[in-house]
Amino acid sequence: MKKINEAPFLKSFCDTADNMYRLGWDERNGGNISMLLDESEVKDYLDTERVIRRIPFMGVKAASFDASALAGKIFLVTGTGKYFKNVKEDPENNLGIVRIALDGSCAELLWGFKDGGRPTSEFPAHMMTHIARLAADKDHRVVMHSHPTNLLAMTYVHSLDSDAFTHTLWQMSTECIVVFPEGVEVLPWMLCGTDEIGAATAEKARAARLVVWAMHGIYGTGKTLDETFGLIETAEKAAQIYMLTAHLPRVNTINDAELRSLAEFFGVPPRKGVLD
Repeated sequence: MKKINEAPFLKSFCDTADNMYRLGWDERNGGNISMLLDESEVKDYLDTERVIRRIPFMGVKAASFDASALAGKIFLVTGTGKYFKNVKEDPENNLGIVRIALDGSCAELLWGFKDGGRPTSEFPAHMMTHIARLAADKDHRVVMHSHPTNLLAMTYVHSLDSDAFTHTLWQMSTECIVVFPEGVEVLPWMLCGTDEIGAATAEKARAARLVVWAMHGIYGTGKTLDETFGLIETAEKAAQIYMLTAHLPRVNTINDAELRSLAEFFGVPPRKGVLD
């Protein structure tokens, strides 16, 4: 059996977490990532029949949360209370590979969380989002939550209407409408780590791969770690441009006709109701 620390999926996961910390998106234990793994690739590195321990889900009421739609699925996930800056140097304590129990009631630990840890408290919210995105895209694999500085700042000074927020981000950078033509969804501030925010995020994720949590951060989803990271990175760059210019008179902008021409040229259908 191959050494788990040499697994490409683990290496890329650690590199991504390290980049997110380096960019200031995931201070302290802020933020979390989960990635759906193929059992075939995991079996090269782990005995998937050996369950180390069963871990109840955090922050949810058993009666209102059902993960059975993901029964048997295997995830690589960050741990609760773990610092992103430590992930690359010590993945076995800061990360875990878990399988959702067949009855959907808990996670079965296959590797990691060596110090007795457990998945992020927002893992139920991740699972709800995974379910929603898999229904929209069978190739979906990643949920990434972080606290990008400028997107977070933007929620304090900009309307939280999803269409208006999308329109502003599109106008900040030529590539935005191409990278996320479906726009972004925005939620008002909600208590994190609960059924309620998980369900609200999952509902928003049916329509978009980016869901902004006002005064908190963002949820990004995608087929790969690179795609998901790049999606958040693009939105964050646009938010940075907005925050640098919002207090100044706008002399130039990308107008709606130009945004529409971009969408047509790159063959992407823009979010309905945003452009004139």
